[in-house]
Amino acid sequence: MKILAIIPAYNEARNIRGVINDLREYHPETEPVVINDGSGDNTSVAARSLGVRVIDLPYNLGIGGAVQAGFMVAASEGYDVAIQFDGDGQHIAAEIEKILKPASEGSDIVIGSRFLGAGVYNMPIARRIGVKVFSLVISSICGQRLTDTTSGFRVYGKRAIELFSAFYPEDYPEVEALILAHKKKLNIKEVPVRMRMRSEGKSSITPLRAVYYMIKVLLSVFIDLLKR
Repeated sequence: MKILAIIPAYNEARNIRGVINDLREYHPETEPVVINDGSGDNTSVAARSLGVRVIDLPYNLGIGGAVQAGFMVAASEGYDVAIQFDGDGQHIAAEIEKILKPASEGSDIVIGSRFLGAGVYNMPIARRIGVKVFSLVISSICGQRLTDTTSGFRVYGKRAIELFSAFYPEDYPEVEALILAHKKKLNIKEVPVRMRMRSEGKSSITPLRAVYYMIKVLLSVFIDLLKR
């Protein structure tokens, strides 16, 4: 398969080298593209110094815009699958085969779940509550059990690439994207994976912002259900 790793990165100069080296060591057949989301640090320079293709967005679009830019590359260049692999060092390249295998067998979206028993992943209580609420709501809508609807460690097949290259939600899109995929009758699967905590830098999701996002995303989900 022709595989693209979409690496959204915002101010990840301290992490991006480790992310790229991890991919090269454990999944060298995958071509990485770093989507530099208007970073104010040396993210772009650090990635380019390793000979990686970098797309520099003119300003910070947020995770949705950055990932969609990667989908547009995957769609226009005929990739069979796209892996979303975050630039903060949390995702583990050695785990890619676990989510890639179901995609090679026909799944349109494969989610790497932190909560299916592959390892222990600790997160702040506000975020954990949000993840639980999202999982319950999305599982009910999609008619299948989904445990980690906020996971950004995913593989997308050709049908998903085509859908999300044309439209992908903004801000905190992982949850809302599953509703769109369900309405388009795409096949969604979860598999257990291990993930790390961020090795450097600080997450942009504070406890207060986690509550804000939970409310905002739930409203977006219910609005999506009303759309044609």
